[in-house]
Amino acid sequence: MGSRKKLVKRLHGLIDRLETLLPENEAAVDWSYTAYQWRDGRLQGVAQPHLCALDDLLCMQRQKTEVLRNVRRFLGGRPANHVLLWGARGTGKSTLIKAVFHELSGAGLRLLEMDAAHLHELPRLAERIRDRDERFLLYCDDLSFEADDPSYKTFKAMLEGSIAAPPENLLICATSNRRHLMPEFQQENQETRYLGDEVHPGESVEEKVSLSERFGLWLSFYPFRQEEYLQICGHWLQRLSGQRQDPGSYREAAVQWAQQRGARSGRVARQFAIDHLAQQD
Repeated sequence: MGSRKKLVKRLHGLIDRLETLLPENEAAVDWSYTAYQWRDGRLQGVAQPHLCALDDLLCMQRQKTEVLRNVRRFLGGRPANHVLLWGARGTGKSTLIKAVFHELSGAGLRLLEMDAAHLHELPRLAERIRDRDERFLLYCDDLSFEADDPSYKTFKAMLEGSIAAPPENLLICATSNRRHLMPEFQQENQETRYLGDEVHPGESVEEKVSLSERFGLWLSFYPFRQEEYLQICGHWLQRLSGQRQDPGSYREAAVQWAQQRGARSGRVARQFAIDHLAQQD
């Protein structure tokens, strides 16, 4: 009897694993949500998306304007470019995507989040939403690939390069700390050839550049200057406390806070504001 129970248990486990490989039932997705995550081969609705306000993003007016313009074109059914936001950590790349979604979700925009570890399932996700009326923004955060990552070619083909047309209701927005999404090595520069005044990069460099070039809208983010950082600190102090703070009361502490963390970013500024207000309680 014991061996029979063990066999039944193993069979149930096998069935559970097989179900994740089978095509998803159309009725299994609740399309009433505005945000979804791809988990275990399925689209799962997010009951409480992390909502961010565009007004909380300071010192990045150009980036906000460009992304909003592009996504609004996409929502209107007009041609739009896939978006790559790259640059220093904590400078608002991911927050900008969430804020644009929050701004436009009432106009019909839907957000899909897929981890880099699941990008090999991107074609399956694409087919899942291809015939839907909604417009989906695919959010890939902290995207990067190692040299031998097999999902790299899948992602590259989805952007542009496969004989299968990507869904016209899907727009990809990715963030990365790497400009070309892949590690760059010093020896690759040795592959560069010079023919007169012409520079011909080596095959390794060309391969890496070819991926990032598939993003039509390419925006960079740099660490904030000190005055910009202090402006953001003041914004968050007022936002979190409900009242304007005297810059002289926090300037020195804010500068020291950034020096301790080795960065001046929006994330560091908000963390400072939280700590500074907590010390006043």
